[in-house]
Amino acid sequence: MFSDVRAVLFDLDGTLIDSAPDLGAAADKMRVDRGLPSLPLERYRPMAGAGARGMLGIAFGMAPDHPDYLDMREEFFSNYESCMTQRTSIFQDIPELIDQLMGRGLAWGVVTNKSMRFAGPLTKGMNLFATAKAVIGGDTTPHAKPHPAPLFEAARQLGIEPARCIYVGDDERDVVAGHAAGMGTVAATYGYLGSEGDASKWGAHAHIGAPLELLPLLK
Repeated sequence: MFSDVRAVLFDLDGTLIDSAPDLGAAADKMRVDRGLPSLPLERYRPMAGAGARGMLGIAFGMAPDHPDYLDMREEFFSNYESCMTQRTSIFQDIPELIDQLMGRGLAWGVVTNKSMRFAGPLTKGMNLFATAKAVIGGDTTPHAKPHPAPLFEAARQLGIEPARCIYVGDDERDVVAGHAAGMGTVAATYGYLGSEGDASKWGAHAHIGAPLELLPLLK
Protein backbone atom coordinates (compact mmCIF):
# COMPACT_ATOMS: atom_id res chain seq x y z
CA MET A 1 0.00 0.00 0.00
CA PHE A 2 1.02 3.59 -0.64
CA SER A 3 0.81 5.97 2.29
CA ASP A 4 0.74 9.76 2.53
CA VAL A 5 -0.32 10.10 -1.13
CA ARG A 6 -1.79 13.45 -2.11
CA ALA A 7 -1.94 13.09 -5.90
CA VAL A 8 -2.19 10.44 -8.59
CA LEU A 9 -0.66 11.05 -12.01
CA PHE A 10 -1.57 8.95 -15.02
CA ASP A 11 -0.17 8.19 -18.43
CA LEU A 12 -2.80 8.87 -21.11
CA ASP A 13 -2.90 6.35 -23.96
CA GLY A 14 -3.41 2.81 -22.73
CA THR A 15 -3.94 3.95 -19.14
CA LEU A 16 -6.89 6.35 -19.16
CA ILE A 17 -8.07 6.17 -22.76
CA ASP A 18 -8.12 3.58 -25.52
CA SER A 19 -6.82 5.61 -28.45
CA ALA A 20 -5.63 2.60 -30.45
CA PRO A 21 -8.60 2.67 -32.89
CA ASP A 22 -7.84 6.25 -34.00
CA LEU A 23 -4.07 5.77 -34.03
CA GLY A 24 -4.45 2.61 -36.07
CA ALA A 25 -6.91 4.28 -38.43
CA ALA A 26 -4.47 7.14 -39.08
CA ALA A 27 -1.73 4.71 -40.08
CA ASP A 28 -4.05 2.40 -41.97
CA LYS A 29 -5.29 5.28 -44.12
CA MET A 30 -1.72 5.74 -45.26
CA ARG A 31 -1.63 2.09 -46.36
CA VAL A 32 -4.94 2.32 -48.20
CA ASP A 33 -3.93 5.59 -49.87
CA ARG A 34 -0.94 3.71 -51.28
CA GLY A 35 -3.00 0.83 -52.60
CA LEU A 36 -2.02 -1.55 -49.80
CA PRO A 37 -4.58 -3.74 -48.04
CA SER A 38 -6.02 -2.57 -44.75
CA LEU A 39 -4.74 -4.20 -41.54
CA PRO A 40 -7.01 -5.16 -38.63
CA LEU A 41 -6.95 -3.08 -35.45
CA GLU A 42 -5.54 -6.09 -33.57
CA ARG A 43 -2.26 -5.60 -35.45
CA TYR A 44 -1.95 -1.98 -34.37
CA ARG A 45 -3.27 -2.16 -30.80
CA PRO A 46 -0.20 -3.65 -29.03
CA MET A 47 2.03 -0.86 -30.35
CA ALA A 48 -0.38 2.04 -29.81
CA GLY A 49 1.61 3.23 -26.81
CA ALA A 50 4.60 3.88 -29.07
CA GLY A 51 2.73 6.50 -31.12
CA ALA A 52 3.92 7.27 -34.64
CA ARG A 53 6.96 5.05 -34.30
CA GLY A 54 4.80 2.06 -33.38
CA MET A 55 2.08 2.71 -35.93
CA LEU A 56 4.47 3.23 -38.86
CA GLY A 57 6.39 0.17 -37.77
CA ILE A 58 3.25 -1.94 -38.03
CA ALA A 59 1.87 -0.31 -41.17
CA PHE A 60 5.09 -0.22 -43.19
CA GLY A 61 7.82 -1.97 -41.21
CA MET A 62 9.42 1.45 -41.03
CA ALA A 63 11.93 2.44 -38.33
CA PRO A 64 12.90 6.02 -37.37
CA ASP A 65 16.20 5.68 -39.27
CA HIS A 66 14.37 5.23 -42.60
CA PRO A 67 15.08 8.17 -44.95
CA ASP A 68 11.34 8.80 -45.47
CA TYR A 69 10.42 8.47 -41.81
CA LEU A 70 10.03 12.16 -40.97
CA ASP A 71 7.76 12.81 -43.96
CA MET A 72 5.72 9.71 -43.21
CA ARG A 73 5.46 10.68 -39.55
CA GLU A 74 4.08 14.11 -40.44
CA GLU A 75 1.52 12.50 -42.76
CA PHE A 76 0.53 10.19 -39.92
CA PHE A 77 0.24 13.17 -37.55
CA SER A 78 -2.03 15.01 -39.99
CA ASN A 79 -4.25 11.95 -40.37
CA TYR A 80 -4.42 11.45 -36.63
CA GLU A 81 -5.14 15.11 -35.96
CA SER A 82 -8.24 14.86 -38.14
CA CYS A 83 -9.65 11.76 -36.45
CA MET A 84 -8.25 11.58 -32.92
CA THR A 85 -11.60 11.73 -31.11
CA GLN A 86 -13.73 9.69 -33.53
CA ARG A 87 -13.10 6.21 -32.09
CA THR A 88 -11.15 6.92 -28.90
CA SER A 89 -12.91 5.91 -25.69
CA ILE A 90 -12.30 6.06 -21.94
CA PHE A 91 -11.41 2.73 -20.38
CA GLN A 92 -14.17 1.15 -18.35
CA ASP A 93 -14.25 2.25 -14.68
CA ILE A 94 -11.87 5.18 -15.20
CA PRO A 95 -14.59 7.80 -14.52
CA GLU A 96 -15.50 5.99 -11.29
CA LEU A 97 -11.83 5.80 -10.32
CA ILE A 98 -11.40 9.54 -10.81
CA ASP A 99 -14.56 10.25 -8.80
CA GLN A 100 -13.27 8.04 -5.99
CA LEU A 101 -9.87 9.74 -5.96
CA MET A 102 -11.44 13.17 -5.81
CA GLY A 103 -13.80 11.99 -3.09
CA ARG A 104 -10.73 11.14 -1.04
CA GLY A 105 -9.37 14.62 -1.57
CA LEU A 106 -6.63 13.55 -3.96
CA ALA A 107 -5.54 15.70 -6.89
CA TRP A 108 -4.89 14.05 -10.23
CA GLY A 109 -3.23 14.84 -13.52
CA VAL A 110 -1.91 13.48 -16.80
CA VAL A 111 1.69 13.03 -17.92
CA THR A 112 1.99 11.72 -21.46
CA ASN A 113 4.63 11.60 -24.17
CA LYS A 114 1.97 12.70 -26.65
CA SER A 115 2.86 16.20 -27.82
CA MET A 116 0.53 18.98 -26.70
CA ARG A 117 -0.48 19.41 -30.34
CA PHE A 118 -2.62 16.34 -29.70
CA ALA A 119 -2.83 15.98 -25.90
CA GLY A 120 -4.24 19.49 -25.48
CA PRO A 121 -7.22 19.24 -27.84
CA LEU A 122 -7.85 15.61 -26.90
CA THR A 123 -8.10 16.24 -23.17
CA LYS A 124 -10.06 19.46 -23.64
CA GLY A 125 -12.53 17.58 -25.82
CA MET A 126 -13.33 14.89 -23.23
CA ASN A 127 -15.30 15.70 -20.07
CA LEU A 128 -13.22 13.28 -18.01
CA PHE A 129 -10.29 15.72 -17.94
CA ALA A 130 -12.20 18.77 -16.72
CA THR A 131 -11.04 18.06 -13.15
CA ALA A 132 -7.41 17.25 -14.01
CA LYS A 133 -5.08 19.69 -12.26
CA ALA A 134 -2.27 19.21 -14.79
CA VAL A 135 -1.89 17.92 -18.33
CA ILE A 136 1.78 17.52 -19.25
CA GLY A 137 2.71 16.58 -22.82
CA GLY A 138 5.85 15.13 -24.28
CA ASP A 139 7.01 18.59 -25.31
CA THR A 140 5.93 20.52 -22.19
CA THR A 141 9.46 20.18 -20.79
CA PRO A 142 12.76 19.77 -22.68
CA HIS A 143 12.64 16.03 -21.96
CA ALA A 144 10.02 13.31 -22.44
CA LYS A 145 9.66 10.13 -20.39
CA PRO A 146 11.59 8.12 -19.28
CA HIS A 147 13.23 11.35 -18.09
CA PRO A 148 11.59 12.50 -14.84
CA ALA A 149 11.25 16.16 -15.94
CA PRO A 150 7.58 15.86 -17.03
CA LEU A 151 6.65 14.27 -13.71
CA PHE A 152 8.47 16.97 -11.78
CA GLU A 153 6.57 19.59 -13.79
CA ALA A 154 3.25 17.93 -13.00
CA ALA A 155 4.05 17.87 -9.30
CA ARG A 156 5.07 21.53 -9.49
CA GLN A 157 1.79 22.49 -11.14
CA LEU A 158 -0.13 20.56 -8.51
CA GLY A 159 1.92 22.13 -5.73
CA ILE A 160 2.64 18.69 -4.27
CA GLU A 161 5.99 17.11 -3.49
CA PRO A 162 6.92 14.34 -5.97
CA ALA A 163 7.35 11.89 -3.08
CA ARG A 164 3.66 12.34 -2.26
CA CYS A 165 2.56 11.46 -5.80
CA ILE A 166 2.16 8.10 -7.49
CA TYR A 167 2.38 7.52 -11.23
CA VAL A 168 0.28 4.98 -13.10
CA GLY A 169 1.22 3.87 -16.63
CA ASP A 170 1.22 0.97 -19.05
CA ASP A 171 4.77 1.29 -20.38
CA GLU A 172 8.18 0.57 -18.90
CA ARG A 173 9.15 4.20 -19.55
CA ASP A 174 6.44 5.24 -17.11
CA VAL A 175 7.93 3.14 -14.34
CA VAL A 176 11.47 4.32 -15.07
CA ALA A 177 10.34 7.96 -15.03
CA GLY A 178 8.35 7.46 -11.85
CA HIS A 179 11.30 5.92 -10.03
CA ALA A 180 13.59 8.71 -11.22
CA ALA A 181 11.14 11.29 -9.88
CA GLY A 182 10.93 9.56 -6.52
CA MET A 183 7.27 8.65 -6.96
CA GLY A 184 5.42 5.46 -6.23
CA THR A 185 4.90 3.53 -9.46
CA VAL A 186 1.96 1.41 -10.63
CA ALA A 187 2.00 -0.66 -13.82
CA ALA A 188 -1.39 -0.77 -15.55
CA THR A 189 -1.33 -4.22 -17.11
CA TYR A 190 -4.70 -3.68 -18.81
CA GLY A 191 -3.01 -1.20 -21.18
CA TYR A 192 -1.05 -1.70 -24.37
CA LEU A 193 2.27 -2.93 -22.89
CA GLY A 194 3.86 -3.35 -26.32
CA SER A 195 4.12 -6.43 -28.47
CA GLU A 196 6.47 -8.17 -26.05
CA GLY A 197 5.71 -6.28 -22.88
CA ASP A 198 6.29 -8.02 -19.56
CA ALA A 199 5.32 -5.65 -16.77
CA SER A 200 6.71 -7.99 -14.13
CA LYS A 201 10.21 -6.99 -15.24
CA TRP A 202 9.71 -3.24 -14.97
CA GLY A 203 10.26 -2.91 -11.23
CA ALA A 204 6.98 -1.12 -10.47
CA HIS A 205 5.93 -0.90 -6.85
CA ALA A 206 2.53 -2.38 -7.74
CA HIS A 207 0.54 -3.79 -10.66
CA ILE A 208 -3.15 -3.40 -11.45
CA GLY A 209 -5.14 -5.45 -13.95
CA ALA A 210 -8.12 -3.07 -13.88
CA PRO A 211 -8.45 0.63 -12.98
CA LEU A 212 -10.37 0.20 -9.72
CA GLU A 213 -7.65 -2.08 -8.36
CA LEU A 214 -5.72 1.12 -7.66
CA LEU A 215 -8.04 2.13 -4.82
CA PRO A 216 -7.09 -0.58 -2.31
CA LEU A 217 -3.43 0.42 -2.75
CA LEU A 218 -4.09 3.89 -1.36
CA LYS A 219 -3.88 3.85 2.43
